[in-house]
Amino acid sequence: MSRMFTQYFGLKFNPFGKEIDINDVYESSDLKELSSRFKYIQSARGIFMVIGEPGTGKSTALRKFASDMNPGLYKTCYFTLSTVTVMDFYRGLLTSLGEIPSCKKVTMFSQIQQSIRSLYYEQRITPVIILDEVQMLSNSIFEDLRLLFNFNMDSENPFILILSGQTQLRNKLQLSINAPLRQRIAIKHVMQGLKKEELPEYLFSRLKAESLLFNLVNRERL
Repeated sequence: MSRMFTQYFGLKFNPFGKEIDINDVYESSDLKELSSRFKYIQSARGIFMVIGEPGTGKSTALRKFASDMNPGLYKTCYFTLSTVTVMDFYRGLLTSLGEIPSCKKVTMFSQIQQSIRSLYYEQRITPVIILDEVQMLSNSIFEDLRLLFNFNMDSENPFILILSGQTQLRNKLQLSINAPLRQRIAIKHVMQGLKKEELPEYLFSRLKAESLLFNLVNRERL
């Protein structure tokens, strides 16, 4: 299908594919607003929630945010979630932090907190933990999230935790059982996607990127 599309319009590459170079991302008003909130959470730290329907640009925005981070000051851990058990979640989170998971939940809990403390207090690096597709998580994992990211009786935030998911995430967090976690979310953003009036500029930017990419590839072949 993609090949037919590019041939029909005389394109050498699909300019609307998800493999887009992060430097070529079109900065819509929605993305600009999200970027300003990302900057705020960088200084304030804590929990940030991003919600949006499929195709509104959540994953692209997260990629851009992660790429803009100074690796000397931030350690980005990106963890895409599917339907997982509590133990799977702990193991995945530890692996993304660069740790070797223990066999016991209570030990893994301590490992996660100690890893975050070590990064922030000893290495002066803020861990940025990005959990994508969070709407898949069970309520038991939401409760564990609240406990995992509670430091010094909830008086310190030696981390940035980004919860990203579809609109079902907002409904889940409205449940009374998840109220403690919901109250700890410092900032929220709901992705709106492109506005109608932004489409011409968006299309131009993507076609321009396709042309530049084609020229670059041809130059490398010569």
